Amino acid sequence: MQDFSAFIQTLKEKNDIVDVIGSYIKLERRGYNYWACCPFHHEKTPSFSVNAADKFYHCFGCGVSGDVIGFVKEYENVDFNQAVQILASRAGLEVPARDDKTAELAALKKKKRDRHVALMKDAARFYLNNLYSGRADEYLAYLSKRGVSPSLAKKFGIGASLDFTGLPSHLLALGYSREECAESGACGLSDDGRLFDFEGGRLIIPIINNFDEVIAFGGRVMQPTDRAKYKNTRETLLFNKSKNLYNINLVKKEKRAGGLPYLIMVEGYMDAISLYAAGFRNVVASMGTSLTKEQVRLAKRYTDTVLISYDGDAAGQSANLRGLKLLENEGLKLRVVPLPDELDPDDVIRQRGAEGYQKCLDSAMPLIDFRIHAAARKYDLTKTDEVRDFVREALSIVRDADSETEQEELLKRISAKAGISLGALQRDLERLPESKEETVLPVVRKEEGSGSAVKAARYVLCACLLSKPYASDVDLSAFEWDLDEHKTVADFVMQERQKGRVRASGIFDYLPESGEIANILNLDFGDNLEGEQAEKYFRDCVRTLEKRLYTKKIAQEQEAFQQAKSAEEKREILLRIDTYTKKMKNIGGSV
Repeated sequence: MQDFSAFIQTLKEKNDIVDVIGSYIKLERRGYNYWACCPFHHEKTPSFSVNAADKFYHCFGCGVSGDVIGFVKEYENVDFNQAVQILASRAGLEVPARDDKTAELAALKKKKRDRHVALMKDAARFYLNNLYSGRADEYLAYLSKRGVSPSLAKKFGIGASLDFTGLPSHLLALGYSREECAESGACGLSDDGRLFDFEGGRLIIPIINNFDEVIAFGGRVMQPTDRAKYKNTRETLLFNKSKNLYNINLVKKEKRAGGLPYLIMVEGYMDAISLYAAGFRNVVASMGTSLTKEQVRLAKRYTDTVLISYDGDAAGQSANLRGLKLLENEGLKLRVVPLPDELDPDDVIRQRGAEGYQKCLDSAMPLIDFRIHAAARKYDLTKTDEVRDFVREALSIVRDADSETEQEELLKRISAKAGISLGALQRDLERLPESKEETVLPVVRKEEGSGSAVKAARYVLCACLLSKPYASDVDLSAFEWDLDEHKTVADFVMQERQKGRVRASGIFDYLPESGEIANILNLDFGDNLEGEQAEKYFRDCVRTLEKRLYTKKIAQEQEAFQQAKSAEEKREILLRIDTYTKKMKNIGGSV
């Protein structure tokens, strides 16, 4: 069996960190490092750095750091094992079992997942058969009313739940256990321990992932009720709504067949089905108004352009703005599709046809334009006070424009809408108070011990970790460290030196979640570790650590002196104090 730690090292070597991260976000080389706007927090000025030589990334804005596995883990929102599997597939490697126990647990988890996949597929077939059993006329009538033909319904696997008991009875008869029925999410468990169909009495829309697996169901009520109109399977081993997009399975086939110029992102299942039926095959649904970063990243695997087409009401417009901010952070080309008031995409298709919806797509606009468009719709511009409110909000949006040219163009539009001169708008824009860009700050633990010693330790450890020539002769094992993380880094460096070379990225195997690593790596910025001044500062930091070491030793000896009982013991302690005091004097300067 291959040693797992050796495999991880091979995995990192086979997956160049610049190539991997560059496949997710656009990197720009500056000097020795590569830079980008951080994919983990919103920013306009790039502060995310990839160190190609030492194979790690670090953001100077939010403080995230890691190696190539850590990046995939964070970006794809997966666990360590899943990140390893993604990189292994990328490099054409087979992941070995870590040990017998791990292999056994992995096999059990896979077996459980496979059973759930099979169960959900059997449940989907049961619902589909119900729809054409002769007992689901109400469901068929509803689909016909919505313009969903029998062939289209079969393509999407649409079915029917006729009651609350049929599905659990069917699944148990097929040999699935009560636990499997409940844990898969297909069934619920009542207070008295009875299984029931979780989507009982609803039109069933299977949710299928990009591997063509049925992972959940969406159910729509047939009659007016105080229950929610739509209901999704709860979160399970297979299903996490925030990580999936409805219809991604058919979009994947479209991409394979001939590529996708763009994706249309809608909110609900019926919107996606309606658009698909009208010929817009490149459509996915976020299954809710709050678009998540995981859904955005899934979309990015298939296209670099997304048109967001949520409802035309106020809630839908707000959802557009939230979604676009996420998409913008991921480096996708973004446009927003304005829809008529109170209409969703399905309504547009039914009332105005494919041609009417295409006109909406043709009028899609960039985010900043859409924000002003949405702001204008909030106010009655025939009223003086609401015009003023609109102008105030619109100017705050214009301030975010990337160039003065764009600002001027937007001001012209506001001038036309509000009936206010361009000159007055420009003067008001100049008088707006400066805005503070939203920044996600790292959570930094309160430091223990001497502040100057912690600062010096970080500089010394960073220089040693990154193998700066002037740091090669420093024995880190000779120091005492105030922070446990510092001792871990020092031990790691000394171990790596014995192997012949310090691999900086290897520290993330020991401290994968440490915020202190971010504080150490923050020093590797520009020329902070290069040149004569850097070397001089490094030597000063070493002296600070040495002085702190001897100061602590002297304090310990003084305390021992107070406890000593014999004159001989006291003389030996005084000799040691004298030795440490002389060494302190020989050290000289400090930071």
